[in-house]
Amino acid sequence: MNLFNSALGKNITFVHPAYFIISGFSGILNIKYYYVFLCFVYIITVLGNTVVMTVIYLDHNLRTPKYIAVFNLAFVDLLGSSALMPKFLDIFLFNHRNIPYNDCLTFLFFCYTCLSMPSLNLVALSYDRLIAIIFPLHYQVKVTHRFMLSLIAFFWVFVILAVFITVGLLTRLSFCESVVINSYFCDHGQIYRLACNDHFPNYIISCLFPVLFFWLPFIFILLTYIYIGYTLAKVATVQEGLKAFKTCIAHLSLVAIYFIPALITSILMEKIHPNARIMNLSLTSIYPPMLNPIIYVLQTQEIKESVKRLLRIKRKSKTIKKLTIA
Repeated sequence: MNLFNSALGKNITFVHPAYFIISGFSGILNIKYYYVFLCFVYIITVLGNTVVMTVIYLDHNLRTPKYIAVFNLAFVDLLGSSALMPKFLDIFLFNHRNIPYNDCLTFLFFCYTCLSMPSLNLVALSYDRLIAIIFPLHYQVKVTHRFMLSLIAFFWVFVILAVFITVGLLTRLSFCESVVINSYFCDHGQIYRLACNDHFPNYIISCLFPVLFFWLPFIFILLTYIYIGYTLAKVATVQEGLKAFKTCIAHLSLVAIYFIPALITSILMEKIHPNARIMNLSLTSIYPPMLNPIIYVLQTQEIKESVKRLLRIKRKSKTIKKLTIA
């Protein structure tokens, strides 16, 4: 991060605090029950996403461009939950609310990276569904393994670069008074508002981030399904259209889980109590990673068949082993 500061001039000194204080959820009765609940959510998230990643890795039939994106989504959900939840529980359940300055920026980097990536991953999956339904004869040519891997790699580089700039700009801020962050993690918006020098670049970043990693992906996915619906209405029967849309149910469920709670929270942001806002924001960041693998296992026929096939192979190998020993 010193690159940002050296570019501004060698004689400029910034006042960085020794630590920040995370003050989210203060004053809420029986809040420890919520933290215990989050422990169970985290366990389910880890198990669910690990199962999805393992099934895709072990079953060669699932090594398709679509499931490369599904594997990446499970990986991001697992990584994001592991970046957020253990530290989240350490801060609030064990009351370690003081977090060193550099640790806070590192925490912010990993949280923002992993919370921004899922929306772009859903864009990749929506493009996959668009080509599969509207241009099925060209699917093998347009959506290749190389294309999907390149697209996901581009999204990773884009997100990491954007978050790196965001964190870097925070290092040029001076903190002369309060160091209390009114959030459940090291939130960029809450941090830059505490600064006592010019934070206009940080304000611009805070405006761009929702546009790049929420609104543009949401609009793209919405337009994709409008186009799919419009095209199917013109060229397919009702039965054919419903059959085509069945292949999108899992993806549409993921989109609804990710975007709808965030939309509701953003609309009600100014109308609800700060503690309720923090609670809603925390839920929108922890529920999708938990529910995504459950949805894919329950609503995707290929995953269900793969799980059954792997379980049959495991049972068969155990039976053969017992017979060999006998």
